[in-house]
This record gives sequence, structure tokens and C-alpha cells, in this order.
Amino acid sequence: MAEPKIPADISLASVARVFAQATSTESAEHIKPLHRYLAGRFVIEGGFLPTDLRPRPPLEASRRAGHWSLSFASDPDGEEEQVVLGALKSKRIDLVASKVGIGPMVAVSVKGTSRAFRNLVNRTEEAIGDCANIHIMYPGLVYGFVHFLKATEPNDPGLKPNDISLDANGDVVPAIKAYAKILEALTGRRLVRNDYARYEAVGLALIKGKTAKRENPLLTNFPAPDSPLTLSAFFEALYRAYDLRFPYTYTDPSLKHLARPQWYPESPALIALRKIEASGRATRLFCENG
Repeated sequence: MAEPKIPADISLASVARVFAQATSTESAEHIKPLHRYLAGRFVIEGGFLPTDLRPRPPLEASRRAGHWSLSFASDPDGEEEQVVLGALKSKRIDLVASKVGIGPMVAVSVKGTSRAFRNLVNRTEEAIGDCANIHIMYPGLVYGFVHFLKATEPNDPGLKPNDISLDANGDVVPAIKAYAKILEALTGRRLVRNDYARYEAVGLALIKGKTAKRENPLLTNFPAPDSPLTLSAFFEALYRAYDLRFPYTYTDPSLKHLARPQWYPESPALIALRKIEASGRATRLFCENG
């Protein structure tokens, strides 16, 4: 039987390769596949409906025999970022989940950096201002910020000292460690009355330049496995905050659609993903556990 095919942007390994091998960042084509990966993960892992997400991932949800079923679909049109109104200015946010009559519920701002790592701390002012601007207008919005860095090494050709993220021992440089400390202080907003300048979740990931076929494309020793900045912790925090804010009551039938659906285990998309992983010829979907 032929190996089932899944859209490339569903796999972290595929989108990480595009980011790591990009020679130009001006068109943002190196980062857009990561946007689509995050959107797909929100659906497959998080239980969000594909139609509620922008960009919409190549997935389709349907109700069958009392179950929610998930299947792959052709690449949808309309990948433009959604405009969200802020207190001071509007912003095009890379990933937004919203519902008609409710408005934006979850949003994620995505950044990517391949060089000039000593300048990362300067990015924090922008991130703090962006977060406060959106939260003042939407205090209940579950807002995340995730930053992907390229894991560059001293022997990589054509790099200046400021462009190297790993030292000769494979450890991240001090500038990135300092940046991570700042990001840890910006995460963890739980209640709508809490600090508007903090995100509900912040993620940080270093993407390797070259990996074997089944190798994890992320640097696994930083952030540490117990850090709130890992992608797993990032998504878990977003889901937890969403469940606290939105489907908080089921006594009103009109709000039941806010609960995240559980996908039927025998959904066509889930079956295809299990076959891909069991085949031994592809990495796991999210890759974070090796």
C-alpha cells in the first residue's frame, strides 16, 4: 500500500527546512510555512475548527454520526493575516482564531530571526507594546508570541560573530540566553484583569540548519524541557487559557460551540498521520519528542 500523503506544512520538519535554508527573508516566504504549521497544529492537536482559523490549514472538519471527523483538504485560498483592532493601531496578526458573533479569541504573533542575535533584546520593546495594544482592546483575547531562531554554528560559512547562535560546544550564546530570560517574564497571563503587557504564552525555538530524515529539527537542549518557552508548553498554555476564558459555561446552549471538539480517532486525517509515523520513513508530526 502506498504511503499516505499529507500536506507538507503539517510537518514541523518540512516547514523548518524551508526556514533554515532560506537565503532571503524579504518576502516572508521563509516564515509563512511556519504560520501554516501552527494553524494545522491548532486544529489537529488543539481541536479548533479549520474554518475559524486564518490562515486556514488544509483540513476539513465535519460532523458524522455524532462525532467530529477530520480530513485533509486542498490548500485553501486567502492566507492573508487577519487585521485585529488595537487600542492605538490595528495589527495584522500571523495566526488568528475567531468566531462570528464572538470576535478574535486566540491570536499568535510569529517572528523569525536568522542573524544579528545580539540585537534580540531590542525586539522586546516591540513585543511588549504589541501585546498591550491588543489586550487593551481585547482583554479576553488569548495572545501568544513565538520566535523561531536559526541555530547557526561557528563553522557555518559567511557568518559574522553576531550571526552565530551556538558556540563551539553546541551551547546557545549568552545573548540568546538573556533574551529567553526576558521572554519568560512576558508569559503566563491568566486572567482578563491581569497585566495587559504580558502574553498568555510565549514560545522560543531554535531550528537546525541541517537534519537527518527522522531527526528532530529543533535544538533539544534549549529551551530546557521544563521551560515555559518550549513549543509544547506554549501550546498547552494557549489551550488552557482558551478553555478558561471562552467555553466556561455550558448552561447557555448558544455557547456550546465554543468548546474545542474532540476528533474521532478514526478520522481520515488522523489515520493518515498514524500511517506516516508508523511507516518509519518520516518524522513525527510535531517532532518535539524526537
